[in-house]
Amino acid sequence: MRLRNVGLAIAGIVTVALAVTGCSETGSSSGSTSAGGSAAATSCTKAAPSTVASPSAAASSAAASSAPAAASSAASSAPAASGSAAGLVDKGKGGTLTIGVKFDQPGLGLKSADGTMSGFDVEVAKYVAKKLGVEESGITWKETPSAQRETALQNQEVDFVVATYSITDKRKQVVDFAGPYFIAHQDLLVKSDNTSICGPNDLDGKLLCSVKGSTSAQRIKDTFSTDVQLKEYGGYSDCVQALKTGAVDAVTTDDVILAGYAAQSPNDYKVVGNGFSNENYGVGIHKGDTAGTAAVSAALAEMISDGSWEKALKDTVGPSGYTIPAPPTPSAQG
Repeated sequence: MRLRNVGLAIAGIVTVALAVTGCSETGSSSGSTSAGGSAAATSCTKAAPSTVASPSAAASSAAASSAPAAASSAASSAPAASGSAAGLVDKGKGGTLTIGVKFDQPGLGLKSADGTMSGFDVEVAKYVAKKLGVEESGITWKETPSAQRETALQNQEVDFVVATYSITDKRKQVVDFAGPYFIAHQDLLVKSDNTSICGPNDLDGKLLCSVKGSTSAQRIKDTFSTDVQLKEYGGYSDCVQALKTGAVDAVTTDDVILAGYAAQSPNDYKVVGNGFSNENYGVGIHKGDTAGTAAVSAALAEMISDGSWEKALKDTVGPSGYTIPAPPTPSAQG
């Protein structure tokens, strides 16, 4: 994945430097240097797993720029979600929306002590809401942990979800998606002095964080390290605390999520830097709301084409050394 460094604007966090490293330097071309500090991206001497998914080249923003008008037109004529009092398009006309986000993910979805929200997912949610006719003042933020995203949508507790929500065939059976609006890659977070864990094949006999509702840890057990021991926690902030105390040896989820945690404590943690999947983040919408899904898809495409997507990443994702990829091409996915 081609990267270029960006700056982080997380409430109360000053610019710091993070080493996104493997076990030993081998001159990986993914390293880069940012104005906020250096980010050394190095690979392990051990070979990467043969089953690693190569990060796909994202489509250019030019392709996305032609989508808004057509998608908006489709949204205006499509039916509202079945079983819903009102589809997302009609709900937006009322000037208020309840949006599901994470509250504990630095750089993506973070609720500060004063109640303000920050992060890339939050910026995506605000942009989409505005395109639906709802200003930030009309948004109610609802914490939606991984295990509760489908339930929150099915029970109409939220109008849509923007919460590092990977699009999968299984999830599409119960919710609709617009996206992807970002492509992340599963990776590992370990203590900064750890030299034994270079990738998912190095976890046999190790303790790995597993978060309720996430498939990341189970994927490692099923595919890479059958003898890894999974310990389940409620959220990734709990996992990071468990890593700090030694209750687990590693935390796994998407690299952009791990980078935010590492940026908060760069002397304590590092991202291994050996991504082994493609995670397509989508906006979760009530199943059957074709109008809402089309409208959100149009909003995401416009966010990419008008430069707001890139600006949001620059403003939020940070001193972790994580850099901006080319944007994907959003679409409606049911």
